[in-house]
Amino acid sequence: MKAARFHAREDVRIDDIPEPETTDGTVKIKVDWCGICGTDLHEYLEGPIFTPVAGSPHPLTGEVAPVQLGHEFAGHITEVGSGVTGFSEGDAVAVEPTLFCGRCAECRAGLTNLCPSLGFHGLSGGGGGYAEFTVVPASMARPLGSVPTDLGALVEPLAVGLHAVRNSGVRIGESAVVFGAGPIGLATITMLRAAGVTKVISVEVAKARKQLAEQAGASIVIDGACEDLVEAIRAAAGGLGPDVAFECAGIPAVLTTALHAVKRTGTVVNVAIWGAPTQIHMNDLVFSEAHLTGIIGYLNNYPATIGLLADNLIDVGFFITKRIKLDELVDGGFRELIQNKDEHVKVLVQP
Repeated sequence: MKAARFHAREDVRIDDIPEPETTDGTVKIKVDWCGICGTDLHEYLEGPIFTPVAGSPHPLTGEVAPVQLGHEFAGHITEVGSGVTGFSEGDAVAVEPTLFCGRCAECRAGLTNLCPSLGFHGLSGGGGGYAEFTVVPASMARPLGSVPTDLGALVEPLAVGLHAVRNSGVRIGESAVVFGAGPIGLATITMLRAAGVTKVISVEVAKARKQLAEQAGASIVIDGACEDLVEAIRAAAGGLGPDVAFECAGIPAVLTTALHAVKRTGTVVNVAIWGAPTQIHMNDLVFSEAHLTGIIGYLNNYPATIGLLADNLIDVGFFITKRIKLDELVDGGFRELIQNKDEHVKVLVQP
């Protein structure tokens, strides 16, 4: 079968590899759609980052590059391994791709997204969604029910947004500001509105993404290049500043702006994955008694995310801005997103 594999920096190939087989406790999935994630782009341009390399195999998969990519995907089960209950051939599923050991203190406490050996199906080995078929433990498959599989491929980034909103402590009737209107920023805006936050401020520079932020439910969109951004955000939130700020850009100046703009005693949630260390002035926290926290991935957020889609409580079809075949992944997907990122939210790949 065809599968996209990471060999080295800027070297992702469509390889012909053996079709995977089920083992005890697993299901085989015919991949319908797999979304291109910003992590995939970082891996392509700057990697290996998450991809295990020769001499350092991933502790859970034992694999090293070349590694099959693709972790935002959905499809239909074509084979059920022995010992699996609750699934049948033909079931539509999304895959929650986190890999964790199940033995460490974090896993035993239920914090599987904080496992020291954390990995992802589609980055760390074991298969991935940029392929015709992949095999996963049945515990990673999430039934989609009536949700179509193209929207199922959006569940992963949407679950990140839901996890960020839940961990922020924001409440119905409060205000929030989201910095960045890329896929994760838009997912966060979407989930804030679903949570009953009526005043959602989006900060973005790109014209196309400002329009997408409005479509996602932002009540106010502020140009990130405006002269006094902090004052503009505070004014939009009624003067005191928003109750919660979400940093979805991974830019040092944006994090500082978030700390200055959020209300006294407010919360700043870092959602972005950073490519390098950054600095903050600790007095920005001390003199405002603000709270700074971070989130990684998701934790028990897939069922609720799928439920919101199934009940038509969120509208995210517009996230899909392009669909391509697997053979087009590098030029029509990765390079297209790198060169024209402001024109796209999510490119879906059909193996």
